[in-house]
Amino acid sequence: MTDALKERVASFPDSPGIYRFYDRDEILIYVGKAKSLKKRVTSYFLKQSQYNRKTEKLVSEIRKIEFTLANTEFDALLLENNFIKQNQPKYNILLKDDKTFPYLCILKEKFPRIIYTRKYIPRNGEYFGPYSSVVSMKNVLELVRKLYSIRTCNLLLSKENIEKKKFKVCLEYHLGNCKGPCEGLQEQGPYLQEIALARNILKGNLSVVEDYFQEKMELASQTLEFEKAEYFKHRIDLLEKFQSKSLVVNRKLTDIDVVTITSSPTDAFVNFLQIKEGAIIFSKNVEVKKKMEESDEEILTIVAQQLRIETNSENPVIFSNIPLLVKDETIENVVPQIGDKKKLIDLSLKNVLYLKAKKEISKEEVKIKNIEVLKGLQKDLQLKKLPRIIECFDNSNLGGTDPVASMVRFVDGKPDKKGYRHFNIKTVEGPDDFASMKEIVGRRYHRLIEENTELPDLIIVDGGKGQLSSAVEALNELQLYGPIPIIGIAKRLEEIYYPEDPLPLHISKKSQSLLLIQYIRDEAHRFAINFHRQKRSNNTIFSELENIQGIGKKTTDVLLSTFKSFKKIKDASFEELERAVGKSKAEIVKSWQQKRES
Repeated sequence: MTDALKERVASFPDSPGIYRFYDRDEILIYVGKAKSLKKRVTSYFLKQSQYNRKTEKLVSEIRKIEFTLANTEFDALLLENNFIKQNQPKYNILLKDDKTFPYLCILKEKFPRIIYTRKYIPRNGEYFGPYSSVVSMKNVLELVRKLYSIRTCNLLLSKENIEKKKFKVCLEYHLGNCKGPCEGLQEQGPYLQEIALARNILKGNLSVVEDYFQEKMELASQTLEFEKAEYFKHRIDLLEKFQSKSLVVNRKLTDIDVVTITSSPTDAFVNFLQIKEGAIIFSKNVEVKKKMEESDEEILTIVAQQLRIETNSENPVIFSNIPLLVKDETIENVVPQIGDKKKLIDLSLKNVLYLKAKKEISKEEVKIKNIEVLKGLQKDLQLKKLPRIIECFDNSNLGGTDPVASMVRFVDGKPDKKGYRHFNIKTVEGPDDFASMKEIVGRRYHRLIEENTELPDLIIVDGGKGQLSSAVEALNELQLYGPIPIIGIAKRLEEIYYPEDPLPLHISKKSQSLLLIQYIRDEAHRFAINFHRQKRSNNTIFSELENIQGIGKKTTDVLLSTFKSFKKIKDASFEELERAVGKSKAEIVKSWQQKRES
């Protein structure tokens, strides 16, 4: 941590808010909330041994810190959530969910229609939902249309159009599903009264509607209007039938959000329910990829708040299987232990445990499939051992300059990117692919032997007989040739070469074995090319900077390590350059830039 950062953190207020960490490229890498900004941010730079490796890596990348004050810790959570959604910092957990859910909308019209849509545009009307599935949404819409005479046409029912008799009633009128506002057969007032009643259905307030129909039925009975009473009784029956399908617990449990969580070392799984009068009106499962071994309490608090924002929930009660971290006076958090409340938690957990089990089964299925491919590769290459660990080498010296090499590592048929390695060629001068291959293979396995690290089950060399022979020489010197199988793959005909075998092996182009070898080879090639381009670009920048009078190799190294690219050096402010290399060097760089651009 630089002195400038220490001074900045020391001046932070002892108040709630959010803090933002930026890397040397001024990219936002983490957003956090705090009850006390000063204490929380300071804690990152004290006793770093208490943190896991991911947190240590986060701290090592911090070059700039900013904060925003909030009135309460709960407000800070809302602010944190907004920043994460907008910027998606790499060290913050992100919800793996891009599904768009359906809504029901009462359109802003003279005679409003009720439609379903996946686009949430508030100016178009009043929205209800989102619904967890199209089926549940259509069930609600079907109930509304059975109970009320709501038009389904998209005619422009303006006063002028109705008075000019522009429209004729359709089949829906003759079936009794619409009362014909298009011909002026239904006034706007009674129509809007039905819309107001329908709104209660959409809000989940079924008891309000049921009480209304009950009152109308009793009034009709008292006045001996039995046909009318039967009409309202039929609607009460429809409501009760709908409720019997959707009711999960006591109807007295209403306006409640339910969130539960279970997790594995790398992932967390959250279920979110909304309860209205004992019925589930919304359900959603969310999978979260852990970034820094966050606790279940942290994840559940973040996800619960994000889902409440997404669903426009204002429910005053949240049931959860573990306590939420952030307390808000307007929201009651309950961890039920018995009764109907516990049944809701159990139901939510059932969903989330199924999601977790499904994920684990999916991972296992992928692993089994990969193992089958590796067994096929073992058979095709006549290997004694299943090649669970495969390493592949490739050289890159485009245009004969800046020779580099790469190695990629695959474990159980999948890339192990932590095991990828770049190599700068040290002992070979000029573009010599064979000598370069011998150098990097020798360096790689000499180091593994020294570190007593697990050796691969198969080595692949990107190239033909020449590169393969060079790699074999390196293995011979380390007494590894024989114990570790090695092959080469030639690009032109995708031929597989064995050491000391003049004839190549041809594997079927449709074989999963060959496809795996090609994938590994292509990954090594991509990794080498990217490294070569980066190095060539850095060398060009290095040469240009060293040509500035008064700027030497040491200053150039500092500039490149701080700003990463020539463009970022050019775009840097004087203050940023001064912080990196001092005032006098910054003046030289800025002066050179101005002359260069004039």
